[in-house]
Amino acid sequence: MADIPDRRARRRAETQAEILGIALDVMAEEGVAGLSLATVARRLGIQPPSLYKYFPSRHAVYDALFRRGQEGYLEAVRRGAGAHEPGLAAMGASLEAGARWVMDHQVLAQLMFWRPVPGFAPSPESYAPALAVHEHFAALIGAAVARGELHPDAAGEEGLALAASLIAGPLSQQLSNEPGASYEEGRFTRLVPRLPAVFAAVYPPP
Repeated sequence: MADIPDRRARRRAETQAEILGIALDVMAEEGVAGLSLATVARRLGIQPPSLYKYFPSRHAVYDALFRRGQEGYLEAVRRGAGAHEPGLAAMGASLEAGARWVMDHQVLAQLMFWRPVPGFAPSPESYAPALAVHEHFAALIGAAVARGELHPDAAGEEGLALAASLIAGPLSQQLSNEPGASYEEGRFTRLVPRLPAVFAAVYPPP
């Protein structure tokens, strides 16, 4: 009998994962802000009130998707840096890995980085991976400073803000103008490998 709660928990987790998958499909079709829980319930084959046993609100679905996306993005940038010593090369590899992840998960990326849903703000638990992404890049930039690849100012608040803005620009342009292009084909994603050099030009080593 002890495994009955475990089976129930597994079934609940599986149903929640299915709901999130359907929600992503609806968002891809109707726009991120166009998510309808009634549509999700219908596709899942249940009545809309039954959906609230798994997610109490539409924003709860958004919150779960936000967390899933940030966790996936965090894993991608960490994996990208893994083959390099911490520093500018690792930063560049992380930026490229993150950009590829965004191109492969465009609906989630819109929710994570462009906040298209009025009134939605992620919970602290769901925002935690985003803070870990910030810490990841801060550590790489700090390592680049220690290696003499960047000026110490690069590791300051303004430098970190510029680094985040550099990657946001090409990705925003790419998703706005050529969302169907691959990472290699995109006019703007092709610029991502140049970003570390741009950053280093702003913060050249002393």
